[in-house]
Amino acid sequence: MSIAESPPLTAEFLLTLPDDGIDRELVNGQLRERPMTRRNRFHSRAVARLSHLLETWATLSSSPDVEVYSGEVGCILQRAPDTAVGIDVAVFSAEVIARQTSETSMIEGAPLLAIEVLSPFDKIEDIHGKVDLYLNAGTSLVWIVDPYFQTVQVHRRNAAPETFNCEESVEGGEVLPGLKLAVADVFGRPGK
Repeated sequence: MSIAESPPLTAEFLLTLPDDGIDRELVNGQLRERPMTRRNRFHSRAVARLSHLLETWATLSSSPDVEVYSGEVGCILQRAPDTAVGIDVAVFSAEVIARQTSETSMIEGAPLLAIEVLSPFDKIEDIHGKVDLYLNAGTSLVWIVDPYFQTVQVHRRNAAPETFNCEESVEGGEVLPGLKLAVADVFGRPGK
């Protein structure tokens, strides 16, 4: 059987692969590999701040229950063929979380909000591809956070992207009612 004829890979197969410094994702059953992205303090700080700000909002919010995950949370966006990715920060609905079992190691289902924080070696086509994957899988909001220009680009289905800077705030709209984060708070104190 040639590679072209091989059956699509599954998320379960992805989980059997070694943790050997290779970043792996499945897109429509096809394995994508690249060297592990080297994170830096700007990326790590933005992920930590976003996680904290979102968790604080979720705890204090009167909106429906959500759960915040970070640290390249494994997510199965679709099945047959499987698409499984790691997301820097994600907010999942209580409904998606309730479907998980004690056997679940990757969250199965699209997040309400997927956040990718740019790293120095991210390629534009890869970021655009991830935005498309998330939106096509049913994710309502995708934020691309740029710690170098200190901006947040917001993507929604069937809408033009919007970019917000440190003088503005991003909101959760109908997807995450009551969520409003000052972009400056995502990046912390100026010059740090």
